[in-house]
Amino acid sequence: MRTQTQTIPGNKKPMPDWLFVLWAGGTALLSYSLAYALRKPFTAAEFEGLQVYGMDYKIAVSIIQLLGYVSAKLLGIKYISELRPEGRLKFIIGSAALSEISLIAFGVLPIPYNIVALYFNGLSLGCMWGVIFSFLEGRRTTDILASIMGVSMALSSGVAKSLGLYALNQLHVSEFWMPALIGAAAFPLLCFTGWMMTRFPRPTEADIASRSERVTLNGHQRWALFRRFMPLLILLFGANLLLTVQRDIKEDFIVCIIDVQTISSWAFAQIDSIATFVLLAVFALLATTYNHLKVLCMLLILSTFGMGTLAFLGATEGNEHIPTTIWLFLQSLCLDIAYLSFQTIFFERFIACFKIKGNVGFFIITIDFVGYLGTLGLLLFKEFCASHIDWASFYNHMSLFIGVACCLSFIASLIYMIYARKRKQGPLPEKAEQPETRKNEKENNIYLTTSAI
Repeated sequence: MRTQTQTIPGNKKPMPDWLFVLWAGGTALLSYSLAYALRKPFTAAEFEGLQVYGMDYKIAVSIIQLLGYVSAKLLGIKYISELRPEGRLKFIIGSAALSEISLIAFGVLPIPYNIVALYFNGLSLGCMWGVIFSFLEGRRTTDILASIMGVSMALSSGVAKSLGLYALNQLHVSEFWMPALIGAAAFPLLCFTGWMMTRFPRPTEADIASRSERVTLNGHQRWALFRRFMPLLILLFGANLLLTVQRDIKEDFIVCIIDVQTISSWAFAQIDSIATFVLLAVFALLATTYNHLKVLCMLLILSTFGMGTLAFLGATEGNEHIPTTIWLFLQSLCLDIAYLSFQTIFFERFIACFKIKGNVGFFIITIDFVGYLGTLGLLLFKEFCASHIDWASFYNHMSLFIGVACCLSFIASLIYMIYARKRKQGPLPEKAEQPETRKNEKENNIYLTTSAI
């Protein structure tokens, strides 16, 4: 087993790769799970019978929080691309504090004014994924690290719902105070894991040679990068918009789509834990492949199969014909295999494959902004144009159309990428870069996006 040549701060002994993976991957997984606990417990509540200004209360709460989240994603396109290592811990602590304060305000303020508090909850946590991921990218072990962190989305989603249901049903906490209770436990732990991530070793020379150097990007460079791969990125950003919409509706309204009385409070945690282990095994196998293009193709193929399965379930209204637990497992596994591919491994390998000077944070924050904007649009459509359609039917129809559209987009992306790679230097030659890009390259190379404090 090879070892990291960079030592832990204060320790002169090199760290074995396997130990670093356990430490860094586990810390990142726990960190984002805790961030999820600060954002998503309210999805376990139904707020049945409540309305605000003629709108279903839960939809209103989801829209307000999503507005804050989308605002953060928009700001993050610039902020995450330019964030220096020394500012990461301050960002994590500040974001966690603001999110918990907003959850307390949600419990204190009366209806309907308390929904405004969730705007700041979404705003505070919208960039958390990109900041945490920046500690991991640009390493030989990034695939497995990203996989471990990525499955936290699948795992923490179910755990957050189960904790919320437990607090509601067993502890008899009100729907308005339940999120603050769970957040109070998550806040100090997230601050501690944030500090732990600053202790990670810096990427080694072997890491940089294997994956390409990761640098910050100014506005001109971000636009130049987008233009260079515009056809492919439009396809992928469009597909990720649909993936995010599908996943958000499932996560936020699953208690309205199925009858939660037929399953235990901990069913979500159990089902998502099994799906998490399957996803982690798949991503771990891909991490053993050093051919970047081959991994990219495999991810697109797996994503196509996953979304094709969801389209089939939607067309056949599978939630009415198969056991609820099996249906939930297929939804989590097939949707997350596609969604998490782009949140973790895909753009990491994409940068390495085409030797792009940039960072993963730019791609992830951009697809998130586009995706959550789509979710916002769909929620408004559901409330004002399709309120007469029950959630189960609405979700099945959505699964069919989104599944088919994503499959077509992934197939087209696969063909384009293989063609681009055959040209050996991507869709456009390097000389097509703007003079200002080359002029600022030396300055931007000073800061490694993956450097720890």
